[in-house]
Amino acid sequence: MADFSGENPEAFRSDVRGWLEANYPAELRSADVRTDPEAIWGGRAFLGSEDPQIVWMRRVAEKGWTAPTWPAAYGGGGLSPDQGRILEQELARGRYRTPLSSFGLWMLGPVLLEYANEAQKLEHLPRIVRGEARWCQGYSEPGAGSDLAGLQTRCEDKGDHWLINGQKVWTSYANKADWCFCLVRTDTTRKHEGISFVLIDMSSPGVETRPIQLISGESPFCETFFTDVKIPKDNLVGQVNGGWQIAKRLLQYERQNISGGFGPGEGAGGSSSDLGVMARNYMGTDETGALSDPDLRGRITRNKMDFDCGYKTINRIAAESKASNGPSAATSIIKYAVASFAQERSELIVEMMGSQGLGWTGDDYAAPEIGAVRGWLRAKANSIEGGSSEVNLNVISKRVLGLPDPQ
Repeated sequence: MADFSGENPEAFRSDVRGWLEANYPAELRSADVRTDPEAIWGGRAFLGSEDPQIVWMRRVAEKGWTAPTWPAAYGGGGLSPDQGRILEQELARGRYRTPLSSFGLWMLGPVLLEYANEAQKLEHLPRIVRGEARWCQGYSEPGAGSDLAGLQTRCEDKGDHWLINGQKVWTSYANKADWCFCLVRTDTTRKHEGISFVLIDMSSPGVETRPIQLISGESPFCETFFTDVKIPKDNLVGQVNGGWQIAKRLLQYERQNISGGFGPGEGAGGSSSDLGVMARNYMGTDETGALSDPDLRGRITRNKMDFDCGYKTINRIAAESKASNGPSAATSIIKYAVASFAQERSELIVEMMGSQGLGWTGDDYAAPEIGAVRGWLRAKANSIEGGSSEVNLNVISKRVLGLPDPQ
């Protein structure tokens, strides 16, 4: 039986619906409104902003509903899992904008709730809920990508502080982040057991970021350099040399959320158009009104079925994780599968567009067509980010199927 702490679920739904309708900024109801695209991520740069998106975020955060099921003591909404689902349903029903998107919400916050001490929770979790701190992830390094445990960024104990030297790469939005949750090496004599998990203020002296130009023309990733960066001793989460366990847990949350982000439009320049409709527009139909190319019709159908099955599985795994202790190694199954589906979809779109799917710039191509080819190139990273497909297959074989290591 659902636990609503004595509150009727339909009464709660009615209250949520009424609050959302009363507090959604009027400016955001217009389809033509333009807000800063970075506002949805929040951070220090928006502390005094009156951008409608930020106003909306602040109102939701005051209720704790940017992290609805986190404890109220840390700024969350204190809702039960069932109440949290009702809130999600009402946000979707009313087509309200997402109040806050944040690596802090998706990845860091859950592991802080599990591993951080009380002072760290009180310092960082409320600021995540309020969107006052934007976080980036310092994991991969030039010499330690798929072999994450081979990282070499040094963190030395200097008595009253930690001193960090090293480099990270593929750090998403590091140039716009306020803080970084980072894996560092505190023991050079051991591999997995020599890694610690620290929090770094990106405004600290010695931190430098350099955006990386991608083949799609975008630069969401950065190289990040740490040169004699000093951080307080209190910025260590968990135990010294105990960071690998935290890192693995955080990757489960990351893979779960990356999988949820591979919507049907992923790899298509953000387009959410139905594949069948797009194919008919570009390739025409036969006398029955069906897509004229039966082979392409079959592949589109399979891709749509794969996505549908994938999202039903994601929803089931998400429900199980909320009822237990968070996501499991099964997130690697979903990450692997949905990344493949997204890449396949982007290839189908470019194929059905024919020569119009080859455009990069110019008046001969519509914006969605240019977006499609750039999205197809961007989708190549789907099987790398959040753990490569090869790494996820290894996780599946060992932690899901229980297979032994190869001899």
